[in-house]
Amino acid sequence: MKWITREKPKIDRIACPWLIKRFIDTEAEIIYMPFDEVLTKAKELNAIPFDLPNVEYSHYKDQCTFDYFLKKHQLNDAALNRMAAIIRGADTDRHDFAPQASGLSAIFLGLSQNIKDDHQLLDLGMILYDGLYTWAKYMHQQKHTQSPAEQLLLEVYHKYLKQGNTKKAPEWTIELKEMIQDQLDTNMTLSLQQVSNELEINPSYLSREFSKYFENLSFGEYIRKMRIEKAISLMETTQYSLTEIAYLTGFSDQSHFTRIFKKQMGQLPTIYKKSILKSKKNTNS
Repeated sequence: MKWITREKPKIDRIACPWLIKRFIDTEAEIIYMPFDEVLTKAKELNAIPFDLPNVEYSHYKDQCTFDYFLKKHQLNDAALNRMAAIIRGADTDRHDFAPQASGLSAIFLGLSQNIKDDHQLLDLGMILYDGLYTWAKYMHQQKHTQSPAEQLLLEVYHKYLKQGNTKKAPEWTIELKEMIQDQLDTNMTLSLQQVSNELEINPSYLSREFSKYFENLSFGEYIRKMRIEKAISLMETTQYSLTEIAYLTGFSDQSHFTRIFKKQMGQLPTIYKKSILKSKKNTNS
């Protein structure tokens, strides 16, 4: 079977061919073409197009094409699901999905700059994704510090070297809080990659250190918490509808807002808003 997609692959368009050849169609032929020629060539070559708009194998909501392949072909493999979170985070610049996402993004962005031949990059990508799959299946709980010597060095670091550190938050946390507040005030989007670029901090470091200074939450969790808090404030102080509040707090639509609100608050926003109105009515009576 022939499979066709856009040229100049980086993450998803390497990951999907790997998935196809390893789990779906071992004899698959992968074809890369300029974007505006893909659909025409797909018909001409009787090839299945993927990872472009308005085809079946594509992005849906916050999930990437790799996710759709797993769902479509019912690949119920815990290791593939771990890989999916990493690939999704790297491909959509949502590095809060998985701590390894920023590393995967960095590797393939660099390789795509060094290797201009799409199939040469795919050949190397097949090896890299084989390694990632092995890690996800057998080694995802294994730490780098496995030997007694490494453990001893780590214990010395935590016991003595870190002892002198104060608990004062680093300066970047202050700037980051201001950036998040600006995001909430202006309803702009803010990704971990954008933040790391603005602060000139490695995204892997930022993802790892973020929870230490932001209520023990990941970047994505903290942003969602702040949005919900803003939504509650708008419910209490304005007459906006829930649809308007969802938009003003940066959610893609009201159903997304409702789902996250219920997860955070334990009840639907409609019920919460009614309780606020009832409380105000009782106060005024």
